[in-house]
Amino acid sequence: MLGEKILQMLQEEISKTEYERYITNLAYDEQNSKADEAIYIAPNIFIANWVKAKYRHKIAKLFKLQTGLDMSIQILAKKGYVENNGAKEQYPDLPANSSTKINPTYTFENFIVGSSNQFAYTASLSVAENPGKAYNPLFIYGGAGLGKTHLLHAIGNFNIKKNRIVIYTTIEQFLNDFTYHLRNETLEQFREKYRQCDILLIDDIQFLSGKERTQEEFFHTFNELHGHNKQIVLTSDQHPKKIAGLEERLKSRFEWGLIADIQLPELETKIAIIKKKCELDGIYLDNEVINYIAANMDSNIREIEGVILKLNAYSSLVGQRIDLSLAKNVLSEMQKEQQKNVSLKDIVDIVSAELNIKPSEIKSKSRNRQIVNARRIVIYLARTLTPNSMPALAQFFGMKDHTSVSHAMKKVKEMMQQNEEFKLKINELAYKIKNLTCE
Repeated sequence: MLGEKILQMLQEEISKTEYERYITNLAYDEQNSKADEAIYIAPNIFIANWVKAKYRHKIAKLFKLQTGLDMSIQILAKKGYVENNGAKEQYPDLPANSSTKINPTYTFENFIVGSSNQFAYTASLSVAENPGKAYNPLFIYGGAGLGKTHLLHAIGNFNIKKNRIVIYTTIEQFLNDFTYHLRNETLEQFREKYRQCDILLIDDIQFLSGKERTQEEFFHTFNELHGHNKQIVLTSDQHPKKIAGLEERLKSRFEWGLIADIQLPELETKIAIIKKKCELDGIYLDNEVINYIAANMDSNIREIEGVILKLNAYSSLVGQRIDLSLAKNVLSEMQKEQQKNVSLKDIVDIVSAELNIKPSEIKSKSRNRQIVNARRIVIYLARTLTPNSMPALAQFFGMKDHTSVSHAMKKVKEMMQQNEEFKLKINELAYKIKNLTCE
């Protein structure tokens, strides 16, 4: 049966521990699956949500590899279906005394600490040991893939062992839950679900932006929990003051406790992270390969982990030892694929939003200092993240020739060398652009 074969193939791409813990619990629902839709049944909500969040895209890719079709992958629990506009959908209500979607492999013990994340790590550990007392709320912010979610789960795992009631959710799931209960006039059930916990962990709070009705509900949930000394931990890709479309009263409350940032890891920390990942997954890489990956990959930890798993899968499939040549080939393919997915419009839109400049101004002839600086940043990112040549970029920006592009590139590189904060900002923008194209 193809559905079961796909799960077996997944063994090559993930760790043995996670395969046995999650994937072996899935059953392929051949009766309800269709030509373009594969349905898997998990024994409970926890496993269904975890597989759906982490492995659904991998399963879809394996199906496409085997069939050539873009399959819809459904991961459902044995029970808990509700009807939504005629279609079956899983609604993940939480038992009153349990956690949801906590990854048991994300602990404080296997979090690699360096100067870039020391403050956030120490604050998280303090909160885990003294929930509701140390810092409440704890607000962790930083670029994508730097370890914010790992720390959230570590806090959750630490307190589950203490028999405390922990809820971990993304703000997207919170929004979905709120919408569901609002539509079904069961808001009291929703409030009981989120307000009866000891610790509330919420990922990606920035996506609450512009959701006025949900912000109102979250405001009261926050007040209820905080008033009873229940711990709240939030993550975001930026400081609360910079989240546009967020009510001032919420921003104010997010600053009541402690705000901790995670910065880009230095080379030594990246090397330590790679070694730890290899140790946990039973993958052997020699120091030459490890150093090459650390030096040539961006600081997004998820992307680095993806490279390691891809190297291991490729090595297993073709029977080739992982050496420096193989690592260079795999990284080269990934970087080319990333460049194909990034558009000039994406770069202009993200930079203009971040620097509070109209997209049309970036492409204008204005010599305003702020606009010139933004234009240079866009050119640098476009040349770095896309396959566009300098003449092509000159044409896009209406410049005389490629020498203007070359000058802009040189200026940004000089500023990055002279100003560490500016360099961090460029890297942060690059992460946002690449993450946008991966969604």
